[in-house]
Amino acid sequence: MERSPRFFGVQIPAMLLVCFVCLSASSLAQRRQNTPAPTGPWMNSSLSPDERADLVLKDMTVDEKVALLHGVGMPTDDAVTPENAPSNRGVGYAVGVPRLGIPGIDMSDAAYGVRSSGVNGRYSTALPANVAAAASWDPDAAYEYGALIGRELRAQGFNMTLGGGVNITRDPRNGRTFEYLGEDPILAGTLVSKLIQGTQSAHVIGDIKHYALNDQESGRNSVNINISKRAARETDLLAFEIGVAEGHPSAVMCSYNRVNADFACENKYLLTDVLKKDWHFPGFVLSDWGGTHSTEKASAAGLDNEEPGSFFYGDRYKAALTAGKISTAELDEHVHRILRSMFAAGVIDFPRQRSVVDPFAGMETARKIEEGGIVLLKNEKAALPLNPAKLRTIAVIGAHSDVGMISGGGSAQVDPIGGNAILPPGKGATGWQQEIWFPTSPLKAIQARAPRASVKYDPGTDPAAAAALAKSADVAVVFAYMWASEGMDLKSLSLPHNQDDLIAAVTAANPHTIVVLETGNPVTMPWVNSPAAIVEAWFAGSDGANALGNILFGTVNPSGKLPNTFPRSESDLPHPTLTMPPPASERFSGPASREQWAAGLPPFQVTYDEGLKVGYKWYDAEKKTPLFPFGFGLSYTTYRYAGLQVTSGSKVKVTFTLANTGARAGAEIAEIYASLPATTQEPPKRLVGFSKVKLDAGAKQTVTVEIDPKYLSVFDEAKNAWTLVPGDYTIMVGGSSQDLPLKATINLK
Repeated sequence: MERSPRFFGVQIPAMLLVCFVCLSASSLAQRRQNTPAPTGPWMNSSLSPDERADLVLKDMTVDEKVALLHGVGMPTDDAVTPENAPSNRGVGYAVGVPRLGIPGIDMSDAAYGVRSSGVNGRYSTALPANVAAAASWDPDAAYEYGALIGRELRAQGFNMTLGGGVNITRDPRNGRTFEYLGEDPILAGTLVSKLIQGTQSAHVIGDIKHYALNDQESGRNSVNINISKRAARETDLLAFEIGVAEGHPSAVMCSYNRVNADFACENKYLLTDVLKKDWHFPGFVLSDWGGTHSTEKASAAGLDNEEPGSFFYGDRYKAALTAGKISTAELDEHVHRILRSMFAAGVIDFPRQRSVVDPFAGMETARKIEEGGIVLLKNEKAALPLNPAKLRTIAVIGAHSDVGMISGGGSAQVDPIGGNAILPPGKGATGWQQEIWFPTSPLKAIQARAPRASVKYDPGTDPAAAAALAKSADVAVVFAYMWASEGMDLKSLSLPHNQDDLIAAVTAANPHTIVVLETGNPVTMPWVNSPAAIVEAWFAGSDGANALGNILFGTVNPSGKLPNTFPRSESDLPHPTLTMPPPASERFSGPASREQWAAGLPPFQVTYDEGLKVGYKWYDAEKKTPLFPFGFGLSYTTYRYAGLQVTSGSKVKVTFTLANTGARAGAEIAEIYASLPATTQEPPKRLVGFSKVKLDAGAKQTVTVEIDPKYLSVFDEAKNAWTLVPGDYTIMVGGSSQDLPLKATINLK
């Protein structure tokens, strides 16, 4: 049963809640306006963030320092207390030091938009799922993605995001695949760095998560990931390394899982040896919610902040200080990192001020990013784009496409304005792990673009009835979906609810059928040979229907390419059967004490014996043919690659000519791969660069991409360093991982 939020332990109706929150926000804003401007030598903005943090530290008491090391619960769910009263009712809040002008850290989940905006009586834009942004292969779009989230966080009163997910897709059944940026660390790391830059441009503390190797949701609190250092550094950790080095996040969120026997949030190798020493990360590490399992061990390993509460980093931390188990220097290191991040992000110099979200600007940004991320997977006989002048009847079938489009669940879930589109008004409140449809109607978008056609809808619950409607139409558009959420993995990659049967029935009745997929994960397609066209629309966001309509009718030329390989079946995966936790490792029996939590659930083992072979590298090495390869995507125009030149110096430069040989303008994602010397024992090839190039019809352009030497290197465990192995390197350029017409070999020393 859905429950209304509680304030002071009292359950109140949703309509009254809006008024209550608005009044609370108004009074809070008034209190902030009456607060004297912060003073002190640390307010000298000409000083570095480190210098300013040190000046604050000198004036702080031990209690004030410890208070910065932890949250005060989850204001979203908890009753109002003196500690969380200044918060914005987000998912986390760490009190500041008001007497020194240091504000509290007000946190909100914001993977593809600001979560729980309904509680604040505010509207938030739902961007397309992160995987759709990855499918655009567009760093500029990733920056705008983050910048929009940053602006809306500030407008709602938050000063820290909990977005920045970059766990690579080791298993496509991971329930949070839609929150991440694909299977390749260079693509994912490049895009997340831009997303972080965009978010922090709004003077919001940005983070990157879930560090690290949190690549499945099943048993995430107990799984122990076994992996070699080299494999970790060249795959999952490389995405984080790029994100940290180029995005400069203020915070890193450590993950729930164990890595090589230690929980990630008390894992010295991850937090100190790699993150803080090798990568020189100057910010702070906060735990995922409930991901802290100790006091002394976690502190020594490099965990700076416990969220959302204070079980380990509150009174126990003070007791450990008093007993000499934790030094003052260790405490000050944690506090310095938090304060430094606040100054670096600008949350002190640019205090948050509530304003009004511009829904029109947000919708436009969401639509443009979705247009760039939609992937055209199949287009037989130029079935797309649709020509409204030639269409008399259109059948729209399935997936509640008359009223909305599905979104991803869990902590990423954004409240849709007006509630869940498939439920009556006032009955569609957002709940944990519930399937939520945004009110963006593909049916209406199609009707608007084909005003002279008769457009009829069938829910698709009866394949025979849907087939009958399709048979009478000039074209049928079947919408199919697969919902996913944090806290669970997919049982399989097959479409649920008998949608495979629906598609088979409709395509048998009408060969002019277009299948539109609304998914956050790859899916299998036993019907792949039947439709005239297949479009991957992902979880499309607040204005997904208009973006999709523009693609279907050719207002926009599709340019998206897959950031994840689509396998033919689960049997082709590195782990055909997902390793699930035994019953004892799924949950505590009976009420769990924090002492039990500290010890942790009994671990179960997952070994990444595929090592370096992640995603397309696995399919290449094992000579398996995927359903659709990494980097694949069709266009309404055609492109030609020519004139490859590769030169070496401080960086390898790859130059080639890209021509648009079709009849309309488009954007081509040119992908650059490298094959390393055989002595490296690497997979057959790896992505080392890419460029999204816009070209008018008939135009051509010389493209030059510089390759970071690290992307051509291997990680040497003995040296604990990246090493460029002397030998011959083959550079390959083309339109997907399986379509690389240009090749050249260069010897590197």
